Amino acid sequence: MEYKIIAEDDKLILKDIKSFEPKHIFECGQAFRWTAEENTSYTTIAYGKVLNVKKEGPDLILKGSNLYDFDLIWKDYFDLNRDYEEIKNRLSRDPILREAMEFGHGIRILNQEPFETTISFIISANNQIPRIKKSIELISKYYGEKIEGSEFYSFPSPMALSKADPKDLKELTKVGFRAERIVETSKIIARGELDLDSIFGLRKDQGKEALMTLPGVGPKVSDCILLFAYGKGDAFPVDVWVKRVMEHFYLKKETNVKLIGSYGAEIFGDLAGFAQQYLFYYARELGIGK
Repeated sequence: MEYKIIAEDDKLILKDIKSFEPKHIFECGQAFRWTAEENTSYTTIAYGKVLNVKKEGPDLILKGSNLYDFDLIWKDYFDLNRDYEEIKNRLSRDPILREAMEFGHGIRILNQEPFETTISFIISANNQIPRIKKSIELISKYYGEKIEGSEFYSFPSPMALSKADPKDLKELTKVGFRAERIVETSKIIARGELDLDSIFGLRKDQGKEALMTLPGVGPKVSDCILLFAYGKGDAFPVDVWVKRVMEHFYLKKETNVKLIGSYGAEIFGDLAGFAQQYLFYYARELGIGK
């Protein structure tokens, strides 16, 4: 994707950015540390940095960044090397997806830090987004490190979280029954029994098998991690909204979640994860199949 960058003080202006709508990206359930501000901007904490994002006409304003951090972190985080117009052209052969993409035209898939993504989606199981976000903020506050020059905290390392007492974690961060799973998963990763970075080089099915050795990581959670942390665009997570939209438009009957996942992967191929995000946002915002 072509765009021009202008650096001004502590902000960057990305001129004429296509397929980037903050609300679509930050409120589609893929990341939990984005907060909407009163001036229609969004603030996040990612990779130990604090960033504010605002769309002004065709331009994107990144406040709290510089060219070095942009090249090191944000270009990949926002998936700016990928041509989403081409993705939408390919998926638009499907009339249902064409409508879903018009509705969520500015969605992009974020490339998030693997450990934080893993813990976040363990927390997401049988949970609601406001509670997930609150728990992640509390985990960062109690077990992470304060980011210099701000009021925010970074997400803790596997080693830091592995030392948490599950009872304290449950009480302090409101993660409920997930506390033991979070601590045990952190221990496995901190001890090097599972190298999260190695999953980048694996096929989706291999990565899925590796991730599902972790406590609290099942089929849906592993697909979310593969899609949102490892760039596995062929992963097709099936939550309640994806199940509903697939049954409503494609299958025309109630169907087993595993079969829905297989069907989604079959019909959407290497773009299954992108199709999933457009369908998820479309179904949830409009209440389709509810």
